[in-house]
Amino acid sequence: MDATTVAVDLAKDVFEVAVANRAHRIIKRQRLTRRQFEQLIDAVPPGTTVLMECCGTAHYWGRRCQARGLVVRLLPAQYVRPYVRRNKTDRTDTEALVEAHRCGGIQAVPVKTIEQQTLQAIHRVRTQWQTARTARINVLRGLLREQGVPVRIGARTLVTRVAAVLADERVDLPDLLRHTLGGVLEEIRALETRVHALDLQLTRLAKTHPVAPRLMQVPGVGVITATALAGAVNHIHAFRRGRDFASWLGLTPRESSSGRRRYLGAISKQGDSYLRCLLTHGARAVLLTAQRTARATPARLTRLQQWAVTLAARRGHNKAAIALANKLARIIWAVWRSERDFCSPIAGAA
Repeated sequence: MDATTVAVDLAKDVFEVAVANRAHRIIKRQRLTRRQFEQLIDAVPPGTTVLMECCGTAHYWGRRCQARGLVVRLLPAQYVRPYVRRNKTDRTDTEALVEAHRCGGIQAVPVKTIEQQTLQAIHRVRTQWQTARTARINVLRGLLREQGVPVRIGARTLVTRVAAVLADERVDLPDLLRHTLGGVLEEIRALETRVHALDLQLTRLAKTHPVAPRLMQVPGVGVITATALAGAVNHIHAFRRGRDFASWLGLTPRESSSGRRRYLGAISKQGDSYLRCLLTHGARAVLLTAQRTARATPARLTRLQQWAVTLAARRGHNKAAIALANKLARIIWAVWRSERDFCSPIAGAA
């Protein structure tokens, strides 16, 4: 059988498989259970190309196939979807994978290592706990306001303030509500303890990681951002330029051009929103620090800070923050790719 390509539509229990020859013509179809799919991986000869959408469990199966000597191509789902003909089914999904592979212009997603997926899992859990903590804080503030007890804005002061309110018997609160809000307060404290424990764990991982300490030299990049980047980026050399890396993060302008007319709008916001959010917050912190330094001791401004302050005065704070996030992404690419430490000289010394 002249089978060179195996397209797999991944699922939890039922896997649709299409086998194609060198001419990208499907010659065999199978519908397999999980155990049968594992047996198929062991039976496929080494060197065969396995196509999968980059979705849930794709990296796990990609590592399984690579361990058997197979060539794995994880194709972005948003680029495979246009090749689906008529109705979307498992059968047409495998056909779309073969057609997208034949296109050749779609860049495959590198298979992540176990260490990278572990880092990403820690960040996902941390984000979920932070979201739950914010939701509990909003519930406390809203319910107390309904009882005529205002609470100042700010997560840091809320726990102390609410604890004092619940302990004060002079505050007119129903006993049942007081007990319920006490349980919510304990839940907030437990979530804060868990998030702090994850932060300590990420700090220990960052110290021993081969890339994270160098990334943390870049302004606006701390333990959270450095470990998130290390978990998301497989191979920094896959990006030819710093602009490609910034574009992958969605920090470059969205373009709408035709003929001689060229229009650059707001940032595209494509790619990983979590990484983009971290870089944006880091850029805002760098910009605020630069503006304070410019007011107090302008002679100590670095070249990066001087550029950010000048841009903020000309284009506004928010646009300058996003532009600075774009520049930070390019600096990260340069530091990571060249394996050199970051150095930003004083603006006056230059």
